Amino acid sequence: MGALPLKGIRVLDLSRVLAGPICTMMLGDLGANIIKVERPETGDDTRGWGPPFDSRGQSAYFLSVNRNKLSIALDLKRADDLKLVRELIGESDVVIDNFLPGVLARFGLDKGAELASNERLIWCTISGFGSSSTRPGYDFVVQAESGWMSITGPEAGPPTKSGVALADVITGKDAAGAILATLVGRHGASVTDRQVDISLSHSATAALINVAQNTMVSGHHARRWGNAHPNLVPYQLFDAADRPLVIAVGTDSQWVATANALGLAVLADSRELATNAARLARRDEVVGAISARVSTEPAAQWIDRLQRVGVPCGLVRSVQEALYDVTASAETGIAPATGGEVRYPPPLLNEHASQIRTFYWSAFDHVPILVQRVV
Repeated sequence: MGALPLKGIRVLDLSRVLAGPICTMMLGDLGANIIKVERPETGDDTRGWGPPFDSRGQSAYFLSVNRNKLSIALDLKRADDLKLVRELIGESDVVIDNFLPGVLARFGLDKGAELASNERLIWCTISGFGSSSTRPGYDFVVQAESGWMSITGPEAGPPTKSGVALADVITGKDAAGAILATLVGRHGASVTDRQVDISLSHSATAALINVAQNTMVSGHHARRWGNAHPNLVPYQLFDAADRPLVIAVGTDSQWVATANALGLAVLADSRELATNAARLARRDEVVGAISARVSTEPAAQWIDRLQRVGVPCGLVRSVQEALYDVTASAETGIAPATGGEVRYPPPLLNEHASQIRTFYWSAFDHVPILVQRVV
């Protein structure tokens, strides 16, 4: 069995949809015990985000981010359910929620008071646009407002979102990192220091990285480059005779190797193209020559030649092709990228209510580990 550094850590998951659940799944992969609290009858919104659904009626979307959790459905308007939530919070190490401001308070839950009464507790709130905003945070909206869509898509085409809800994914990973850091430093930490606020909008804007820096340094608006790169040439997609591939030249030595491997010795020997800045200034010439050459032969042939001389390159593969390289399951998703273990499959709604109501956090001692796979 692999190392589980968070074994014994108790995380109460009051979140739903994607950013919060992917955060808690990551913590669960690393050994934390996760109790997922859901609404009665409907549960997490993503339970209905299909098809596809599996043979038990679980949506693929829900399955992708909810392994290693026990589920209980609770109605916070009911006094007995609210009492159970409070008792679970009192024994938790971490609580994660993504409610809009004021919603938990209306149910009588005060995270400040809970933090003050439990000096080991960490409370992470994930919002769309900051802890004081009442705007609901959906990935698509955040991709639009964070600048992502303005730089994604064909040069002459419309602004385009990512094919994956990356704003949610990045936010969930940011939340997991912040929680882990706070766990390390929680001894003697104040209520304020144990309160973690993460927003989709800030995570998404921070993820602009070099594109944001380009804008600040140059003073110019960033624009769409399609499958090209604003700072590197050649660094883009090319169409071979049978299928597309990408060539990603990051150094001047890689450029020389690329041009020679493609049979473009004239370009390799050209002093006028020896530096990236020079190639950037003559982008159309460089890209045009490579495009014409690459189109004459199959992609696999070019990949072989380029890889032999250490040039970063790759085929444009389908999702099904990409999954061949990883351990993955239609029930529990892609194996944890950060290590850990898959111990429990994604739960049915309210699947573990009787164990949790009877044993509270000790419910994990009474639920068999149905999946044991070290990754």
